[in-house]
Amino acid sequence: MTTLRTPRLTLRRWREDDLGPLAEINADPEVMRWIGDGSVLDREETAAAVARWEREWEERGVGLFAVEVRETGRLAGFAGLSVPEYLPEILPTVEIGWRLGRSHWGRGLATEAARVVLDFALRDRGVGRVVSVHRVGNDSSAKIMRKLGMRRDRETTDPVHRVPVCVHVIEVAGGRP
Repeated sequence: MTTLRTPRLTLRRWREDDLGPLAEINADPEVMRWIGDGSVLDREETAAAVARWEREWEERGVGLFAVEVRETGRLAGFAGLSVPEYLPEILPTVEIGWRLGRSHWGRGLATEAARVVLDFALRDRGVGRVVSVHRVGNDSSAKIMRKLGMRRDRETTDPVHRVPVCVHVIEVAGGRP
């Protein structure tokens, strides 16, 4: 079982007691503002998402980590890797993404988590191309992508939610897509 650590965070697989805190994060309209169509998720939808993420770990060897604040043991949200099947025009690739509860914003935690996940993708998993996708207007996520060394690749439309999105990419020679 893969666990990643940073000075302030532990990124680990999901536990049953993570469901309540993650459901609270997903129920916050401000957190969900830039996700999909902006709709919040209830506890049942959150549980289905976590189950899907765990299956991705088993089937693909990558997935979304629970992000825990080391000092408090509190769940901050998630960060990790997935295959962006919702956007077929950029496949094959792996996407890095994150979502933190509002109480964890503005402290550099998303960047810290994303950096260790990107390193995991490039070094441990041998991925040579990683993308990150944000809705146009979500400047906070775009800023994190730039901090990771990603470059803007294109603007397109999310075919499911019909919203404009921006794709950022980082490539390393010798890796797989």
